[in-house]
Amino acid sequence: MGFPAMTWPDHALKASLGERLAVVCGGASGDTLAVTNSAGRSGMYGVIEGTGVEIIKPEFVDCIIANAHVERLWTGGRWCEGPAWFAAGRYLVWSDIPNDRLLRFDETDSSVSVFRQPSQNANGNSVDGQGRLVTCEHLARRVTRTEHDGTVTVLADSFNGMKLNSPNDLVVKSDGSIWFTDPPYGIITDYEGRRADSEIGACHVYRLDPQSGDVTAVATDYVKPNGLAFSPDEAVLYVADTGRSHDPDGPAHIRRHNVSQDGAALTGGEVLTECSNGLFDGFRVDRRGRIWASAGDGVHCLDPNGELIGRIRIPETVSNLCFGGAKMNRLFITATTSLYAIFVNATTAG
Repeated sequence: MGFPAMTWPDHALKASLGERLAVVCGGASGDTLAVTNSAGRSGMYGVIEGTGVEIIKPEFVDCIIANAHVERLWTGGRWCEGPAWFAAGRYLVWSDIPNDRLLRFDETDSSVSVFRQPSQNANGNSVDGQGRLVTCEHLARRVTRTEHDGTVTVLADSFNGMKLNSPNDLVVKSDGSIWFTDPPYGIITDYEGRRADSEIGACHVYRLDPQSGDVTAVATDYVKPNGLAFSPDEAVLYVADTGRSHDPDGPAHIRRHNVSQDGAALTGGEVLTECSNGLFDGFRVDRRGRIWASAGDGVHCLDPNGELIGRIRIPETVSNLCFGGAKMNRLFITATTSLYAIFVNATTAG
């Protein structure tokens, strides 16, 4: 038997959460407790209609902070993506792909400004070990790095002499190598890039060597590789395949690859988990190995075995997320037109 959805007035939410979590811990393993906001207030701050926490497995209780709620920090985009946290400056950079701009959220005063426009229809972003922005650009079909003086360095724009499709998302490993995915989303329409034929004729996962700059295809059996992240010990690389975006029979899952001892190749690649609502796009792994993944109905939290243990419901389709904030326990969420955040009892693996 499952728990029915339960609504809680704002003033009762904090006081009742402890009791509510105790109830779910006593339920059967298949029970689900959904928590929704009953007040229905909309706006940038306060409780937002359509948000909430759904506890599917008791272990998700430890991930939730009793009096934290989803905040909408900004809205006004067309398709927001690629959040990246800069700890030294206490700000977040993310992409608004169709509007061809990178935006910046300043945590010190909650202001939002344009970081860069045009951005070459930038999509995924990350921060390297030297605190520099690394970006996937749809329009220019390349991976770039923004130096501390603001200049942009091209790191990769081709593979075996052929143009990349439209680099989508990336992760920087501790050895400085950059791993990125290259589906065709930026070349199949003019909305997020420019329509063009694929020169490579396939969609791969690549590794960019930090010393030589060589680009190597490390996984070549994907339909549309998308988000990716390493396990805390970097022994595993998780990669999402969003092939179902243009084929109802295509994949909508996350796969698990073993990283070789020299850190330069992959083996395995079995399916870890299937998405139950929409697609797994971008995701992050916390220090305990849990996967926090974007989905059609919000953020899905998966244990290291790929079991869904809980959801954070968001009223827009979620594209990506990252951990940030002063204690790295604030989950920033890009979702269609908006930037959201919630404090959680988890921190980034990196």
